[in-house]
Amino acid sequence: MMTEHYITSSVTPLDNLDVLSPYEVARLQDKTQGGLYSLFRQCALAVLNCGSEMDSTRMVLNRFREFDVQISQKHRGVQLDLINAPAAAFVDGELIQGIHEHLFAVLRDLLYVADKVDGCCEGLDPSASITNQVFNLLRHANALQPHVKPNMVVCWGGHSISHAEYEYTKRVGYEMGLRGMNICTGCGPGAMKGPMKGATIAHAKQRVERARYVGISEPGIIAAESPNPIVNELIIMPDIERRLEAFVRLGHGFIVFPGGVGTAEEILYILGILLQESNRAQPFPLIFTGPAGSEAYFETVDRFIRTTLGERATQCYEIIVDDPHAVAECMRDGLAEVTAHRKATGEAYHFNWQLRIPLALQQTFEPTHAAMRNLCLSRNQPDHVLAAQLRCALSGIVAGNVKEPGIRAIEEHGPFELHGEPEVIDALDQLLESFVSQRRMKINHEEYEPCFRLARAGRAS
Repeated sequence: MMTEHYITSSVTPLDNLDVLSPYEVARLQDKTQGGLYSLFRQCALAVLNCGSEMDSTRMVLNRFREFDVQISQKHRGVQLDLINAPAAAFVDGELIQGIHEHLFAVLRDLLYVADKVDGCCEGLDPSASITNQVFNLLRHANALQPHVKPNMVVCWGGHSISHAEYEYTKRVGYEMGLRGMNICTGCGPGAMKGPMKGATIAHAKQRVERARYVGISEPGIIAAESPNPIVNELIIMPDIERRLEAFVRLGHGFIVFPGGVGTAEEILYILGILLQESNRAQPFPLIFTGPAGSEAYFETVDRFIRTTLGERATQCYEIIVDDPHAVAECMRDGLAEVTAHRKATGEAYHFNWQLRIPLALQQTFEPTHAAMRNLCLSRNQPDHVLAAQLRCALSGIVAGNVKEPGIRAIEEHGPFELHGEPEVIDALDQLLESFVSQRRMKINHEEYEPCFRLARAGRAS
């Protein structure tokens, strides 16, 4: 049944998750605080809202407030009843197949986290326990492919980018696809979609079978960055920290395109890992790249890193501007080094167990006003510790921009306050101001209202 903008329909799994236990069905229908109904409804709506330009969870939920999803066990197996779902997810009354797959990937991962992950890994220390949780989630999603030489390139970048930047991400993806590389992104639009789109053409030309376009998201961000339709392996991690760890454990090389606060958060996360002395021997290709005209963006990011984390941090990455061919060749050579290193050390191709990730980068950060105010933004601490603190600060700003709990907290208590050493706060101010002036905070380019306030030496700004 279809109205002007909505469709009501029933769907069943295509090839897996045919059977659920009564307990699992009850959890998905449970609307209490401990149930999964609200979370599943939100994630299902995000998948069905593919292609939308709304990048606020609240806007999406308000726009489709009449949407509902009900789950039941029929004689044929699991059935989802979609009520008042976005019409754009359907063609001639049938759910688009890629969206169909994404919908049941969400169901698979939410149930697995609720029933298996949180109670696993007894006897391990907290850091090893989190890493094993990430491994179990990726294995359950069939994302780990042993005996395949390293070829997974993680691409990070903004969802709110210019047309020229988007076209450039496609060109880079195309060059990598010609060289047989697979693509992993945050699964949303913009710089997360472009490399996949470019790679699909190259893979078709090279007759690459079973090309992989892996999208990794988490419940707090998925409504603001709905999975793009090219993703053929969607994985929902429980939170942003385990999502970030999934990227670095699964990926073999990393490319960073221009972006906003979320991209800066990812950069700080990876630098906080690479600055660990125990990780210095590992080859880890990390390239920052963008089209002609993006020089100022990378100069700003590079200056921020030099000021806060020091010169050693700048040795962890290479900047290449307006040369997709050079990016792909550099990544090809980097992946060859990764392959040789893993062969020599006996490390698995499919999951980087040797990488040392500090617990400070693994623990879930809840961006409350108190937590944001108490962050230690000072250079009088190890560089990897400051990287973790700055990562938390930017994670809080992302939450205040697009996540429903963060938006609500800002409305109730005002902007988050960040306090710190004047040099660090000044560098952060310049970075964030550049994102605002370049309209990189949100897709909706109306006047941006900052969800944060910076304080230097006791004075707010």
